Amino acid sequence: MRLQEYSANGTPVAAAMNNLRAEPAAAACEWFSLEHLAHGSERVGGMVVRSAQVRKLLKTISRLSPYKATVLIHGESGTGKELVARALHTLGSAPGGPFVTFNCSNLVDTLAESQLFGHVRGAFTDAREDSLGYFRSANGGTLFLDEIGELPLRLQPKLLRAVETHEIQPVGSSRCYSVDIRLVAATNRDLRAMVKAGQFRDDLYYRLNAAAIVVPPLRERSEAIPAFVAHFIEHYNRLFGKNVKEVSRAALDALCANQWLGNVRELGHAIESAVLMTETDRIDIDDLPFQHDDATPEAVGVPVDAILPNGALDLVEGGADTAKEWPYSLDAVIREASKLALIRALQATEGNCHRAAELLGVSRYTVYRMLNRFGLAEGRTYRTFRKPTARRA
Repeated sequence: MRLQEYSANGTPVAAAMNNLRAEPAAAACEWFSLEHLAHGSERVGGMVVRSAQVRKLLKTISRLSPYKATVLIHGESGTGKELVARALHTLGSAPGGPFVTFNCSNLVDTLAESQLFGHVRGAFTDAREDSLGYFRSANGGTLFLDEIGELPLRLQPKLLRAVETHEIQPVGSSRCYSVDIRLVAATNRDLRAMVKAGQFRDDLYYRLNAAAIVVPPLRERSEAIPAFVAHFIEHYNRLFGKNVKEVSRAALDALCANQWLGNVRELGHAIESAVLMTETDRIDIDDLPFQHDDATPEAVGVPVDAILPNGALDLVEGGADTAKEWPYSLDAVIREASKLALIRALQATEGNCHRAAELLGVSRYTVYRMLNRFGLAEGRTYRTFRKPTARRA
């Protein structure tokens, strides 16, 4: 099993290359066309669909979209929660209505109620004319409230009433207005924990979470990375007037091995940079905005024992009685084994990263990432695998 088939949390990432390597012609291919990268994927409502998780997500969207039920979308930052909201709107009963989006973190404390529910002229200083607010602006369509966890606690009862009654009362007005909207909220925070901490109303949480959608992080659907790469290259080709047609195997391997803590948004920014940086119609690993250092300064030789206890995995011996003392999860065992294999390879090649990558069956970039991940790239540490050579007189 090749080392790069595991990400930091043990998730297989080689699956991202399976479709590309399935064809005999692709096995020896060092450059992949955009058509090849996008093979097996489809685009629905602006979403790139290739992984099983997203196909399951689409089924949930299709079941909820015909109804104007309130939906709460959970997911890490950058996973595409707004795209899910837009898909609910597009596939819903009123796709021609407005789609109004607002990030609750942009609420101005003194004007928050007015921003959401509107106000009448003279309601407060500088209120020189009536304002509809986001709820009435979305009438007949969808209101998407992003980062709902940032909504001030004092406004939450009023939002709950608006969700329950479909009526809002502008600031300074005695009149209530009916609104015909679908409310979709999204958060990257743990609202349940916020409820327990008294930072979010439990009744509002349960009302919003009645119909919930969870968007998986990119690291859990890494098989879709090639399709995302093709999608973003096509987008930035149009935006910048470029004509990038192919991606190298080394670059794709690096992209698939990355953890993408910023999810799809981070991947999109990386491809944007690569499209801008390449001087040809191809993207190679050197065009990617990753920090990697191919320098080979003088090294001084540090034994494995200084990095890993006993130079190997120090596992607890014994049976069930020692289970409570067991120090490693499966992820930790894989991590330590990968770290040891990397160190052994660097020692065997006297610190030559390129040759170490060949021994491990991974790309040189993967070696650089492992060095950084295991803290061996700090200072001179990972340069210390060469045998000292005698200086010439």
